Amino acid sequence: MKMFYNPFSPFSRKARIVAIETGQQDRIELVLINTEDPANGLSAYNPVRKIPVLEADFGPLYDSPVICEYLDSRHDGPNLLPAAGEARWRALRWQALADGLLDAALLIRYELNLRQESGRSEAWIERQTTKIRNALDRMEADAAELEGPVTIGTISAACALGYLDSRFADWDWRETHPGLAPWHAGFAKRPSYIATIPRA
Repeated sequence: MKMFYNPFSPFSRKARIVAIETGQQDRIELVLINTEDPANGLSAYNPVRKIPVLEADFGPLYDSPVICEYLDSRHDGPNLLPAAGEARWRALRWQALADGLLDAALLIRYELNLRQESGRSEAWIERQTTKIRNALDRMEADAAELEGPVTIGTISAACALGYLDSRFADWDWRETHPGLAPWHAGFAKRPSYIATIPRA
């Protein structure tokens, strides 16, 4: 299998962590993609040109929730996505919350980095910032749910907080959300998390 990715993409990181946690990293060839290059050929695998993309035997899979669920179906260990019941819905809810935070953070990055300063919308940036703050507040309130087995929800939360560390370090989410800090510090010691830290 091939995975089209970028190390600075938090959604790519989530899929890579799942691959490592399920022991499948050696079966996947990582293909680095510059998403800003119109000639990168990504549209041949994903029409909307988003990463990650996993080229499976039967064709490409996208986006990260689909890839992660596919990888989770292909190993013999404990499932990262519980099969049924409250645990399943809680894991999926955490994934949706973390992915929503990341969507807002990426929109801010695009606004600041790709748009001319004269054309930037401070109101737009503030709306996305509010979404991130609200997501962090909910994560803080429910932080006790993150304890226990690794799931797609905990992986997603770790990737979201890691992205804030790498791209919005001046926000210092640990100071305003101290309940999340010790959990994240523990998760950040996992080999899968360490191996996927984006490096310039």
